[in-house]
Amino acid sequence: MQPTLVVLAAGMGSRYGSLKQIDAFGPSGETIIDYSVYDAIKAGFGKVVFVIRESLLEDFQKLYFDKFSDQIAIDYVFQELHNVPEGIAVPEDRVKPWGTGHAVLVAADKVKEPFAVINADDFYGADSFRLIADHLKGLDHQKVAGCMVGFQLPKTISEHGYVSRGVCEVDDSNHLLSITERTHITREADGNIYFKDEDNQVHLPESTIVSMNLMGFTPAVFNLMKEAFNAFIQERSHELKSEFYIPTILDQVANMTDVPVLESAEKWLGVTYKEDKPVVKDRLIELVEKGNYPSQLF
Repeated sequence: MQPTLVVLAAGMGSRYGSLKQIDAFGPSGETIIDYSVYDAIKAGFGKVVFVIRESLLEDFQKLYFDKFSDQIAIDYVFQELHNVPEGIAVPEDRVKPWGTGHAVLVAADKVKEPFAVINADDFYGADSFRLIADHLKGLDHQKVAGCMVGFQLPKTISEHGYVSRGVCEVDDSNHLLSITERTHITREADGNIYFKDEDNQVHLPESTIVSMNLMGFTPAVFNLMKEAFNAFIQERSHELKSEFYIPTILDQVANMTDVPVLESAEKWLGVTYKEDKPVVKDRLIELVEKGNYPSQLF
């Protein structure tokens, strides 16, 4: 059974200043999504489901749907603020949807096979897609199971500001023990990496493995996800900036069964800030020149 790729593309890009999902980075105007779908096709994925806002539909139809449709099955769903369980009142002042976990959940009706989740604005590298595709192909889709691709923390830091990462604790067999979302991670002037915990800075070792939301699940996880999201909404919907994160679900799966951490040696590329764009463009040109990618993907 070919796995499905779920692309989380509903973000606003507030720190970046524009829509990263449709911005050009490759030498022939390719977006980061173009590279992710190209790598996914090569790795053996059979379908892509885009999670977008309804206001982005026209842009995605022009940029992606026709371009990919003759090579891989394409579908989409909308992540909107009011897409919550019946009977839940959305606070009037709430602006954003409910986070990455909510984004995956709205795709439940479109996904019937083991699937991987990615951020639209993150470049993960071909080996990362091969790692997770090969693992997903061997899973029993009727049982709850999960996995993740882990990245070395120093390869995921932006030089232009803080980032958020899922910091992982891994056992000797490379199984996930826990994953904790940490915000405001930066490399400071002393050369060390820290995250901000309230008013304190906490050191993170260079060997730390982090999640970049490249995770895999079987579709059996959606029932667990629905229960967790309902509980989240009941308890925290009054918090205007609260978010339901995918790592929360992976953590729950790890309490039920072994969750392999598939460590990638790839260097993550992303565009949290506008200043990150030239770095990403230069790296993509370098990869094309090395022969890793054609000069024009599609």
